[in-house]
Amino acid sequence: QVQLVESGGGSVQAGGSLRLSCVASGGTFIGTAMGWFCQAPGKERVFVAAISWSGIRTSYSDSVKGRFTISRDNAKSTVYLQMNSLKPEDTAVYYCNAGPSMESWYNYWGQGTQVTVSS
Repeated sequence: QVQLVESGGGSVQAGGSLRLSCVASGGTFIGTAMGWFCQAPGKERVFVAAISWSGIRTSYSDSVKGRFTISRDNAKSTVYLQMNSLKPEDTAVYYCNAGPSMESWYNYWGQGTQVTVSS
């Protein structure tokens, strides 16, 4: 069955960097968009970034624009989130997902990976 497995989270100080990875398996993902979402304690899951299948189109939330970069390697069925200049408010569990477009998503959420940023 379809699985999405996130990794790469950890604890860093403000201003530090992390690179998250999400590996997709169990299905054919040709033509799908991929995205990253996060959920802070006590909050709902929110959009962070998305990328088209070709990698040409990307989209970011205003809070991470200029600091985070989404990319993908279709040969490895993997999407990445490079996180630079991290802030304490970035602390959350980060999830990836796939969808038929950058505006709609399947119900294939992974387990998430924890990102903790201290000041």
